[in-house]
Amino acid sequence: MPWPVTVPFKNPARCLLLVAALICTCFVARAQSSAPAYSAHAKAAVNALQQWYTPESGLYRTTGWWNSANAITALANYSRITRSTKYLPVFSNTMHAAQTGPDGAPGFINNYYDDEGWWALAWIDVYDLTHRPEYLKAASSIFDDMQHGWDTAACGGGVWWNKKTHGKNAIENELFLAVAASLANRARTPQERSDALAWAQKEWAWFRGSGMINSSHLVNDGLNYRDPNHCVNNGGNTWTYNQGVILGALVELNRAAPDPGLPQTAAAIALAAIEHLTDTQGVLHESSPAHAGGDVPQFKGIFSRNLMLLNNAFPNPRYVSFAKANAESLWNNDRDPANHFGFWWAGPFDQADAARQSSALDALNAAISH
Repeated sequence: MPWPVTVPFKNPARCLLLVAALICTCFVARAQSSAPAYSAHAKAAVNALQQWYTPESGLYRTTGWWNSANAITALANYSRITRSTKYLPVFSNTMHAAQTGPDGAPGFINNYYDDEGWWALAWIDVYDLTHRPEYLKAASSIFDDMQHGWDTAACGGGVWWNKKTHGKNAIENELFLAVAASLANRARTPQERSDALAWAQKEWAWFRGSGMINSSHLVNDGLNYRDPNHCVNNGGNTWTYNQGVILGALVELNRAAPDPGLPQTAAAIALAAIEHLTDTQGVLHESSPAHAGGDVPQFKGIFSRNLMLLNNAFPNPRYVSFAKANAESLWNNDRDPANHFGFWWAGPFDQADAARQSSALDALNAAISH
């Protein structure tokens, strides 16, 4: 649109105000127009994701059991953000069809406490969407089993990773904290709240002192537990999901028992991840080149999802910029003609599967919610 031929320069101050108003209007219009675009992109991502959904199993083909829990979580968040009721039958079906995982028992129980934690968080999100008590009951039942993983003989506390081969890592303990604090905030009785909050505070006290949060405010993969009296940070990779789950966990814990140190710690980890785990365009990547299998492709979306939770509680423009930059890069650089998304959010597209797709959906959801 061309500028008018005549501009009232006789009043310079008035002219500057006019120009400033026009610039502001342009930015506001751009911000308002971006939200529908992100929503449309997320809808396209959901449509592609659901092509992998298998009603008979309640799971997603091309990926694993724990990944399907994350896909359900992403779908629940999409439904909540967009106020969609379309996928309510999916949640109900998965609740009944997917209960038994690999080497597991009914009730979303298996040999890995982190797998169980993902399903507990999925059902908590579905409960928040539907307010149906059976979903919260499922999460509580899973958490009851997770409590058996707590052990003080090695490293002074913490939950084991595997019921058989052990290992004390960040992820299962972050999930234990997140589930405990989330259940405290949704407890049906004062006793349930007290019990869940006690577990959350015990876990956080141990995790904070474990040394897994390094001097750069990033969370390493786990502990060297072979010497049970001298467990130290194993220097393992700073996976993006380890920077993410702790954010949502601390938001829930602060909601249950406010403490200024909790959001401060969460902000330090979030900003460290944005600083150290993004490229020059602000697009998230792993610090490891690993990208095969179903695990690592899931990780980045988990960070985006939990950064959204942190921003909802404690808004920060840097979180919003991150969400938008990653959503736009995914759409423009890491998508095939069928609206599948790949591993490298900065591009190029590599291949399609439900882990990559649900991870991308988490990032698109984050852009909508901001």
